[in-house]
Amino acid sequence: MEELAHGVLRACQTWAVVGCSPDPARDSHRVARTLQRNGYEVIPIHPAGGEMLGTRCYRSLLDVPPAIPVEVVDIFRRSQDAGRHVDEAIAIGAQAVWFQLGVRDDLAARRARRAGLMVVERRCPAIELPRLRALVR
Repeated sequence: MEELAHGVLRACQTWAVVGCSPDPARDSHRVARTLQRNGYEVIPIHPAGGEMLGTRCYRSLLDVPPAIPVEVVDIFRRSQDAGRHVDEAIAIGAQAVWFQLGVRDDLAARRARRAGLMVVERRCPAIELPRLRALVR
């Protein structure tokens, strides 16, 4: 799984963070900020919309304009809500879904794999990025 996670981090530059919080103390906000600081384009997804992390925040994945190609959908939602976001990721043509630590939906993960998406589970990009950098050195 670590190899797949590192492959996604190497190959995909545009990340939609579903459940991104406007509160800097929340994990979703910190992970999105970490991705930004490491050169990734981050598209925050939160029902309130507006602006977050210095960029436009969309209310749902389906509201992101097709001109912005979302490559990875990073899911920071309760497990029971993850399947809906996986289905949206499939609908918008994402290349990967990333289930954050503590988020699990085996059926949704299978749907994503059947649709050809890479699926990373039980990992956090903010933890994997330093591991990846250590391997590159």
